[in-house]
Amino acid sequence: AVRKLQAELDRRSADLAKPFSVRVGERTVEVAPAEVGLTVDVPASVAAATDTSAHLVNRLVGSRSVQPVVSVDVDRLHDALQKAAGDQSRKMTMPAITYIGTTPKVVYPKPGLGLDPRLSADAVRAGWLTGHPVTVPLIETNPASTRADVDRLVDELARPAVGAPVKLTTDKGSVSIPPKAIAKSLRFTADQSGKLTPKVDVKRLRTALGDDLSTVEVAARNARMAISGGRPKVVDPGRPGKQLDNATLGQDLLAVLPKADGREVTGTLEPVQPELTAEKLGSLGIKEKVSSFTTRFTGGLSSSRSQNIVTVAREVDGTVVLPGETFSLNGHTGERGYAQGYRDAPVILDGKLVPGVGGGTSQFTTTLFNATYYAGLEDVEHKPHSYWFDRYPAVIESTIFWPDLDFKFRNNTEHGLLIDTSYTSNTITVSIWSTKIYDSVKTEYGPRRNITTPKTIHLEPGPSCIPSNGINGFTQDAFRVIRKDGKVIKREKFTWRYDAEPRYVCGGQL
Repeated sequence: AVRKLQAELDRRSADLAKPFSVRVGERTVEVAPAEVGLTVDVPASVAAATDTSAHLVNRLVGSRSVQPVVSVDVDRLHDALQKAAGDQSRKMTMPAITYIGTTPKVVYPKPGLGLDPRLSADAVRAGWLTGHPVTVPLIETNPASTRADVDRLVDELARPAVGAPVKLTTDKGSVSIPPKAIAKSLRFTADQSGKLTPKVDVKRLRTALGDDLSTVEVAARNARMAISGGRPKVVDPGRPGKQLDNATLGQDLLAVLPKADGREVTGTLEPVQPELTAEKLGSLGIKEKVSSFTTRFTGGLSSSRSQNIVTVAREVDGTVVLPGETFSLNGHTGERGYAQGYRDAPVILDGKLVPGVGGGTSQFTTTLFNATYYAGLEDVEHKPHSYWFDRYPAVIESTIFWPDLDFKFRNNTEHGLLIDTSYTSNTITVSIWSTKIYDSVKTEYGPRRNITTPKTIHLEPGPSCIPSNGINGFTQDAFRVIRKDGKVIKREKFTWRYDAEPRYVCGGQL
């Protein structure tokens, strides 16, 4: 029976391979059986025939027919039919509850309309060999949480949750959790089925409370390494801290939020180890200077620009970057404003030098970029200046501006690294200490091209006008050439186009 059925199918193979019509909603698509894995399962069809019950007489002298067993690749069929469904289908609108300040805002659920892969496959299996177009249904799907469920969550939890503060008590004292902090941490999340579930996000709660938790918690302090006697040494072993148990706090807080009275939870302080212990720090392979880079500045240490360079250098000094970790200069320092000790100094804004807080930090950024560049570390994000300044190497330099322009590199080695910074009255130096893995890292330059000359622009005189002599613009390529075991293992191309910096004159003809 298997041989006969297979022979008949082989004889009709050309017909069976022809595309057939499938109607999805208001659209029809032609589907090629081979593209969706559509076949007759011969052994299964014969087995279905032998299992069919019939009267004894019919089994002796009669005949009967059974439907063939058809196989299809459900996923491939679904992908093919999705294209036909197009904009006829729509996703479910998931329910949501958020806050504007401390006022709950709701999104009510709406049903979706789309294909059910299993039902589509069933329809195609049944209709493929009939010779008629196959109709595949579009199925309406409703989110698990209904409009009534959303209203109930608002009335029973979202609104009372921000009705009053919650008192958090520990054996080290108490902290008041205000309604605004509750609103920022109480999250209502819908899963794939559209079921809305409330949860307190303790990480968000910590951010909303800011420094308030410092009255009851003791922060763990990382072990610290510095260069002493020309060698990296652990100079601070760090210390463990005590922190609230996040899981317990989230559950306990969620339990009292619906209440009008008795809004108090007890927090458990658990020991927490620092991320970097002295033992871990000593095992990272930070043992030798891998690279060092120095740039020069003028004006001595008394100028505002020099002070900004020194301030950011101090913030970065002693930073340890773990294997695989990405360092972000903006992420490390945060905002560099007056409150953080930075001063007004010239910055490039809209193509000209103007006074701005934090001017000069780009020189430190360039110095740090070059130190990581010559250590062979992975460049993740940097942007050279619009104009070239001869105190920097062309192309291999980087600006920075909070919060839009950042400098990032990744420690793409198996060893930790230490960033060491130092300065004199006219230089800033950044050194990378780790385990040396390359023979050398050098730069090869291509010739400058597309050279443009500066134009002269007259500006209104005043404190915001900073004159400049003008600098030629040009395009140049720089190649980072990394050698290991006597061979070039990597050659990276860096290209930048510098604009011609205008010659700005304060006063004169406008």
